[in-house]
Amino acid sequence: MAWEAETAQRAPAAEETLTGPPSRRPAGGGPLPVPPPGAMTYRYTTDLAAVRAVVYRYAMQAGLPESRAVDLVLAVSEVAANTVRHAGSPGSLKIWYDTEEIVCQIQDDGTIADPLAGQRRPSLEAGGGHGLWIVNQVCDEVEMRSDESGTTIRLHMDLPRLKPRS
Repeated sequence: MAWEAETAQRAPAAEETLTGPPSRRPAGGGPLPVPPPGAMTYRYTTDLAAVRAVVYRYAMQAGLPESRAVDLVLAVSEVAANTVRHAGSPGSLKIWYDTEEIVCQIQDDGTIADPLAGQRRPSLEAGGGHGLWIVNQVCDEVEMRSDESGTTIRLHMDLPRLKPRS
């Protein structure tokens, strides 16, 4: 499934205190591990409704409760909207899950200058920066890498643990 269109350059988030859940993986500027071979890939440009539908379907298939699936859809939609608004390139969404988590990776050719974008609560008067902050609030983990080659953001949500049968 692939669609094409146009997009433009990301602005850093507003500054304030650090917030958001702690990362389970070490932060760093190195490349993220390659997604597993079975990851679903979807290219998008402007059709965010289709992106939301794909994410919701996979989240429910993975076993996320509906309220958490809606949170994941919101988070992916915010990041994908940044691609459409700021990146100047189509975006690529990859989704995969295992028994512990579902992961959505959004990648584009834009750059984010602020390595802490989304980790500080933006002021209510700020004209931007709220989307990535919300993403960091609703996801269990957010990984972001951005350099001259583009930006990759991974959104992680834990899946409910299955209770052992008695």
